[in-house]
Amino acid sequence: MIHEMRTYDLKPRTVDIMGDRLREMLDGRLEYSPLGGFWYTEMGPLNQIVHIWPYEDANHRADVRSRAVEDGAWPPNSTDIMVNMNSEVLIPAPFMPPLEPRKVGPIYELRIYTYGVGDIPKVLDAWSDAIEERQKYSPLVGCWYSEIGNLNRFMHMWAYESFEERSRIRAETREKGIWPPPGNTASPVAQENKILLPYDFSPLQ
Repeated sequence: MIHEMRTYDLKPRTVDIMGDRLREMLDGRLEYSPLGGFWYTEMGPLNQIVHIWPYEDANHRADVRSRAVEDGAWPPNSTDIMVNMNSEVLIPAPFMPPLEPRKVGPIYELRIYTYGVGDIPKVLDAWSDAIEERQKYSPLVGCWYSEIGNLNRFMHMWAYESFEERSRIRAETREKGIWPPPGNTASPVAQENKILLPYDFSPLQ
């Protein structure tokens, strides 16, 4: 299983316009493969949308995208509002829950860490030991490491009911020594995060 994370930078004040265009065509696109989730940024880099698509493998991805484009089912025309596009193929971490429809937000935080060469296996080991306890505080939506695109990247997405809950949980888990994983011997060389809100048509709400 692979997941493709696509990030689009849009012109200011066009996030809702893009949402309308996506909504009109999404049912047709879903005939080819399921959608993981669709969000827009609330904090961090603004005017971005982030969407995740699961595929069986690279061949499945190529086949689905080719047929959807050829049949005119996807994507919606966005050349007038699109500034930049980025795609990364990600491998789900062994402990990642299934990417399936559920209501766990509406606040989603996507954290993106870049590690040194060879450090990702160390991170996965440390997370495997600590993730069960951390999920008692808030649900893990997804956790991946990059396969194609920007390499040595480790991404994790968490859901919260509110900004206040996010702040409280992050403070509490740090204070109790639960999180970050205490056994992690690798330190990121760069970190970034985005606060995302789901479009109303996203399977994850």
